Amino acid sequence: MIARRLVWTLPLLAVAACAGPGAGLPPLPDATQAAYRLGPEDQVRVTVFNDPRLTGDFRVSDAGTIALPLVGTVRAAGRTTQEVERAIEQEMKSKNLFRDPSVAVQVTTYRPIFVLGMAERPGQFPFQPGMTALTAVAVAGGFNYRAIRDYVSITRIGPDGRPVEYRAGREALVQPGDAITVFERRF
Repeated sequence: MIARRLVWTLPLLAVAACAGPGAGLPPLPDATQAAYRLGPEDQVRVTVFNDPRLTGDFRVSDAGTIALPLVGTVRAAGRTTQEVERAIEQEMKSKNLFRDPSVAVQVTTYRPIFVLGMAERPGQFPFQPGMTALTAVAVAGGFNYRAIRDYVSITRIGPDGRPVEYRAGREALVQPGDAITVFERRF
């Protein structure tokens, strides 16, 4: 009886060993061409036309806001740059700073990405638009000799604010704030 169980158990162990790390993760959803949404640690340049005193560079705080002189704090996290422009204009109107303000907001520095695991120099790196999982690993010095090179995991903050881990190919587009994990080969 024990011999029969052993015969059935060994093939199952062999199949489980071949699955590899990250095999049970859901695939990374296809990237959409939606407008970029700001998040904590993004740096933005706010330009107020006809008033250079209110123009400047600002960081989105951990609370998701930017603090502007005379205007006060404006929620930025989860909004597009156009939505932040409209919110700043509304605040200026409500505080009677301008009758018809004109504001432009642009991202100057995106929040960083993180490369973990079997990269040569894992760590925190600046995000660049168009960055893929492969280019993120390249910035971290490339794969080390123990790395699985066909896929990685990407941990991304979901719409509900909670991190979700996905399995992704080398060509998967990375977003600011993502954590890319390079898995270790088992043999």
